[in-house]
Order: sequence, then structure tokens, then C-alpha cells
Amino acid sequence: MVAKALQQTGALLTVLLMVAAVVVVATGALPWPDATALAGRVAPVLALVVAITVVAELASAAGVFTALAERMAAWGRGRVAVLWLLVIALAVVSTAFLSLDTTAVLVTPVVVVLALHIGVSPIPFALATVWLANTASLFLPVSNLTNLLAARSFDGGTAAFVAAAWAPALVGVVVSAGILTLVYRRSLRGRFELPERTPVTDRPLLVYSAVVVLLLLPLLVSGLEVAIVAGAAAVLLLGAFLVRDRSALTPSLVPWQALGIAASLFVLVEAAQVNGLEDLLTAVSGSGDDPLSLLHLAAIGALGANTINNLPAYLVLEPQAAGDTTRLVALLIGVNLGPLVTPWASLATLLWHQRLTTLGVRISWPRFMGLGLVGVAVVVPAAVAALALLG
Repeated sequence: MVAKALQQTGALLTVLLMVAAVVVVATGALPWPDATALAGRVAPVLALVVAITVVAELASAAGVFTALAERMAAWGRGRVAVLWLLVIALAVVSTAFLSLDTTAVLVTPVVVVLALHIGVSPIPFALATVWLANTASLFLPVSNLTNLLAARSFDGGTAAFVAAAWAPALVGVVVSAGILTLVYRRSLRGRFELPERTPVTDRPLLVYSAVVVLLLLPLLVSGLEVAIVAGAAAVLLLGAFLVRDRSALTPSLVPWQALGIAASLFVLVEAAQVNGLEDLLTAVSGSGDDPLSLLHLAAIGALGANTINNLPAYLVLEPQAAGDTTRLVALLIGVNLGPLVTPWASLATLLWHQRLTTLGVRISWPRFMGLGLVGVAVVVPAAVAALALLG
């Protein structure tokens, strides 16, 4: 019932946002030239979202993620602590290369079911997944929609982005994983029995899909246009499923709701910027690239993400970092690593909770938010310090 209510609320919100976006353009609140320029900027971003989601969903349908989780259980050699480290690694790699939403949607059920099968509490593993879905989303442009929007400001493409963001990205992961390990240290002790292996229904399709995903990962950081690379991988998988398993080829492969929300927010925020929002934000977001100024901007970004969601928070604050890549990374620290408190702070968190509800796992929101406050208070300043020192 809760999952159904959340789904209906999300659908209603999407429709309302899309109607508002249409009205904004139709009434001229967002002038047509500005709307056209916006479309040219965000079209490649939305194309990548579609392609990478199709890749992730079809890889999951082929059994790639399940096989990986079971292999990880074997690598854990019966020790919960080792399995914990492997789950952290899986969440980080999935987020960095396939995006935070992919981690929320596909990795969450894998690690939760794995925890249940070996007889340990799924809560630490579930929280690690959603925390790292956010805090590991600073490594690559493809890791987060906000990064894709910011990446065009970095001369040198993906390499320049990585060079600027690697230090705070690494600190964000290490510190957030360290906090969760400390909080749940008692649950991570002991040993477990290996679960039974899931039968493979189509081994050739599984192997083919795994190879496509493995080839995709390095190509995403090769400097090639990421939307084209992901699109090619999606076409390869679609072709394979067209031959081997057409039942998986449904309209639900496309993240319609996420696309609707993202496109609408792009339009609404651009309209607000055109109509004077930038002046207000200039007064509250400060300037400069000294450590305190960077922390100020990151804090504003984290506050905005937990208040109105990380994507609109980035969009409204982006002009405050224009022309300064150090300030831009500070803003990304806030809106990427900061959404750990409220359930709506990022789309990934909402998707994560929906998956948990489906699996019958309950989360205490007061505890989630309290732990998130501690996490943000530690992770964001630590990442900003790394940016100031090494970025």
C-alpha cells in the first residue's frame, strides 16, 4: 500500500510539473530563444539517462547483477566484514559508472536479498547502498545528472572533470563508508553460510550482457561522448534481447517519470533564472574560492538538495559558480554528497525506498534523517577540505 501510494504521488507530481513547464513556455515566462537554448543543452543529458537506464535494466534482466552478488558472497568466504567491503565496492563502482539511480534501483535489491539469504540484518547494507549512491556520484560526469550539466564547463572533457573532482569524490566515499562501518560495527561481525546459487535461465545472454557492460565501463571515461557510448551499448543489448528474450522489452525500460521530472525542472528553473532568481541567490551564496567560501557554497547546495531536491538545487545555484571550476566542484559536493537527510533529497533515495518497501524492509525515517544529518555534517566539510587542498 505504501509503495503504491508513493508511486501514485510520484506520477501526480510528474504530471503537475510537466503541466507547469508547458504553461511557463506557452505564456512566455520562459522566452522561446531561452527554451531552445535550454533544449540544446539538456537533450544529450536526457539521452544518456535513457541509454544508461536501458543498459542497467537489461543487464539486470539477464542476471548480471545477481550473478555478481552471488560471486561476491563466495569471495566473502563466510565473513560478514569482507562481504560488507565488497558491497561497498559494488555500490561505488555501480554509482560511478552507471549513475546513482542505477545503484538505487538495481543494486539495492541485490544486496538486501543477499543479506537476507545469509541471515544478517539488511539495514546496514541498504543504508550503505543509498548513502554511496549519493556520495559516490562525484567521480565521473555519468555518475549524476548534475555532473553531466556541469561537465561542459570543464575544458578537457571527462579527464578535466576527474582531475578536478577526484579528491573530494574519494574522501566522500571513504568518510561516508567509515561512518556507516562505525555505526553498524556490531552487525558486521561474525560469519555466514553461502546461499544457494540462482539458476541461470539463459547463459549465453548472461555472458553477452556481462561483456557489454564490462566494455562499457572504460569507454565511459575514454573521452568519447558518453551519450553515444551508452547508446551503442543499449542498442547492442536491445538487439540481443530481441533475439533471446523479447518479454523484457517493455516501455518500462525507459524511465518516463524521471525524464518528465528532470525535463520539467530544467524548464521551471530556467524560467526562474530568467525572471530574477539569480539576483537573490547571489546575495546568499557568496563568492570566492577560499576554503570558507567553498564550504559556504557547498553548504547552501546541501541545504537546497535536502529542501527541494538536488537537481533543482544545482540548477538554481549553477550561475553562482559559473566560470570557476573550483566553485563548481564545491557546489557539486553539496548537491551530490549532501542529499542524505530527507527522503526527497534525490530521486535515487525515493527509488531506493520504493525498492525496500517492495522487499518488505522497513526504515525508520527519524533514524535515517538523524544519521544523515551526522553524515552531511562530516562528509561535506571533509570533501570541501580535500578540494581546497588537492583539487
